[in-house]
Amino acid sequence: MTNVPEIFGSDVFNDAVMKDRLPSDAYRELKSTIETGQALDVELANVIAHAMKDWAVEKGATHFTHWFQPMTGFTAEKHDSFISPEDGGRIIMHFSGKELVKGEPDASSFPSGGIRATFEARGYTAWDPTSYAFIKDNTLCIPTAFFSYSGEALDKKTPLLRSMEAVSRQAMRILKIFGNDTGVKQVFSNVGCEQEYFLIDRELFNKRPDLIYTGRTLFGAKAPKGQEMDDHYFGAIKPKVKAFMSDLNINLWKLGVLSKTEHNEVAPAQHEMAPIFETTNIATDHNQLTMELMRKTAQKHGLECLLHEKPFDGVNGSGKHNNWSLATDTGVNLFEPGKTPSQNAQFLLFLVATIKAVDDYQDMIRLSVASAGNDHRLGANEAPPAIVSIFLGEELTAILKAIHYGEEYQDEKRKKISLGVNVLPPLPKDTTDRNRTSPFAFTGNKFELRSLGSAASVAGPNTVLNTAVADVLEEFADRLEGSKNLNEDLTILIRETLEAHERIIFNGNGYDESWVEEAKKRGLLNMKTLVDAAPAYINEKNLNLFNKHNVYNELELKSRYDIKLEKYWKTLNIEALTMIDMVRKGYVGAVIGFMDELSDVCAKKEKIGMYSEKSMEAVLLKNVSKNADLMMERLEKLEKSLSEAGNMEESMELARKYRDSVIPAMDKLREVVDELETLIPGDKWPYPSYGDLLYSVV
Repeated sequence: MTNVPEIFGSDVFNDAVMKDRLPSDAYRELKSTIETGQALDVELANVIAHAMKDWAVEKGATHFTHWFQPMTGFTAEKHDSFISPEDGGRIIMHFSGKELVKGEPDASSFPSGGIRATFEARGYTAWDPTSYAFIKDNTLCIPTAFFSYSGEALDKKTPLLRSMEAVSRQAMRILKIFGNDTGVKQVFSNVGCEQEYFLIDRELFNKRPDLIYTGRTLFGAKAPKGQEMDDHYFGAIKPKVKAFMSDLNINLWKLGVLSKTEHNEVAPAQHEMAPIFETTNIATDHNQLTMELMRKTAQKHGLECLLHEKPFDGVNGSGKHNNWSLATDTGVNLFEPGKTPSQNAQFLLFLVATIKAVDDYQDMIRLSVASAGNDHRLGANEAPPAIVSIFLGEELTAILKAIHYGEEYQDEKRKKISLGVNVLPPLPKDTTDRNRTSPFAFTGNKFELRSLGSAASVAGPNTVLNTAVADVLEEFADRLEGSKNLNEDLTILIRETLEAHERIIFNGNGYDESWVEEAKKRGLLNMKTLVDAAPAYINEKNLNLFNKHNVYNELELKSRYDIKLEKYWKTLNIEALTMIDMVRKGYVGAVIGFMDELSDVCAKKEKIGMYSEKSMEAVLLKNVSKNADLMMERLEKLEKSLSEAGNMEESMELARKYRDSVIPAMDKLREVVDELETLIPGDKWPYPSYGDLLYSVV
C-alpha cells in the first residue's frame, strides 16, 4: 500500500530538504534571496550546489540538467554528468554554484522568431529558485529561464516570471490603499489547471500514421456509438485506465505535483486530471511535467496518451481549464468575497479591475489560447466560443448593476441593502451555477479560463492575464492613492469602470447563435482562427502594455508573432502531407482491391446470366467507384493548394493560404474518404477505425 505522505515530494529538493541539508545561515540567506529577487551570492550558490548534488547522488542521480521551456511549447534539457577528473585516473562527483545558477545550451535551433540568426548559437539558462529542483530519470532537473546572448527571452517562463512581478507590484499598492498590506511581502498569481486527455491502445495508435505524425486523426468515419448516451462521463473507470492513473499519481506525487482529482470525461476514452492550486510558475512547471509523465506512463501500460485538442471528429476535444486567482503570501485570496465592508470594497476593486483588463485586452487573451489544433475545438459545442466574455452569475451581476446605477440591491431574503462602499454587505460566493459555455467565468473565488487547449503551455495565457490586470491595478492605484475620501472616490471609480466595460459581462449561453450577433452589437471581437488573432501581437496598444510592465519588449513580441504563424502553417503542412501519404499508400490500394473483388463478382454473375445493374455488388461498385474518382480529384486539389503555398514566403500570407485554401481542401478530401470507409468492409480498410480506437481499452 502506497504511503502518500511519505512519498510526496520525495524526488524534490524542496524547502524541507533545503532546511535539513543547508547550514542554517545559508538556508536563511537563500529564503531572503528568493523573497527579494536578488541575485545569488557566489559563495551561497556553491553551498547550495554542493548540498543539492549530494542529495541527488544519494538518490541515484548521475547527471544534472537545466530544465527549460523554449517557445516550442515543450520542455528541453541537456544532460551533463557530475563526474570531474582527478589525478591517477580517478573521478569525483562535482557540481559548482556556477553550474547551478547558469547554463549555456545551444540555442541556434530553437524558435526565436528572428531574434537571432541561425548561426548565433549562444543561449543561456538561469536558475529559477522559486521552483524547486527535482530528480527525473536519474537526472537532477533545475528549473530555469532561457534567454539570448543579448538578453531577450527565448522561452515561456521568463515573461511569466516578469508578469508575476508586475501584478504583485501593483496589487501591493491596492492592498496598501486599503490598509491590508500589514505583514504582506508579495502577491502571487495562482493557477490550478485541469488536464483533459485521451487514452487509446498503443498497438492501434502505431497503425495510424495521422496519430503518429500529427497527434490527431485526419480521417475516420464516426463510430455507431459516440458520446450520445453520456454514459462515459464520471462512469466507472476501467481497470487498465485505473492502473495507469494510479501509476501516474505516484510518479506525480514523488515530484511534488498536487494531483487531486481523476475521472472519465464526456467522450469515450477521454479522461481528466486536476491538481490543487499552486503559484503560477510552479503550476506551469508541474503541468509540463504532468503531460510528459502522462505520455511515458501510458506507454508502460500499453496505452497512448493523446493530448491534442481535437484528436477525434464528432466527439468532444480536450481542454485545459486554467483556474486563476490572486493571493497574498499570507494566504488571503483577493477574489474571495469578504465579511467586512473594507474586505468587500477591496474584493470589488480587484473584480472590476479584472473585468476591465479582460475587456481591454480580449484580443490578447484570445490569441494566448490560439493554435491550429484549438481552432478545431473552440465553439464546437464542447468548448467556449472564440468570443471572449466574462460570466459572473446572476447575483454578483445584480450587485454590480446596483452599484453601477446607484440603486438599492435586494438580497434573497428580500432585505434591501444600501450599497455605499462603506456599508457593503457580505457578498455572495458560489450562488450561481457554473457556465461551461463561458470562456472566462468567475466561480466563487477565482476565474476559470476554459478556452485553453489541452496540449498548450499555461504560461502564455497567465502571462497575459497577469500583465493586463497589473496594468489596470496600476491605473486604479494612481487614481486612489492619496484620496481624501476613499469611499466616494472608490464608488465613482467602480461605477465608471462598470459603465465602460459592462459589455464584456455575459451570463447566457455562449453556444447560442444569437450570441454572435449580440456580441457584435456590443463591439466584442470574434476572432475565429489563430490567423485572425495573431496581429494582436504587434498591435501598438499591446506592444505598449507589455513593454510598460517589462514583460515583453517589442522584439520579443514580434518574434512570438512570427513563431505563432510559422507553427500554425507548419502544423497544417504536416497534416496535409500526412493525408496525402495515407491516401496514396493506404486508401488507394484498399479501394482498388475492393473494386477488383466487386468487379470479379459482377463478371461471374454476368457469365452465368445472373448479373443485374440493381444487384448489391453492382450498386456498391458504382458508389465506390464514384467516390474513388472523387477522392483522387480532391487529392489533386489538396496537392495543388500545397504547391501554391510553397511559393509564398511571408508568414501571414502563408497562414492565410493554409486557412483559406489548404484546410478546405483537407476537409473535402476527408469527407469522401470517410464516406468510402462506410462502404468498404472493415477487414479490407487499411487503418483502425474510430470504433477500434475509442473502445479498445478495457
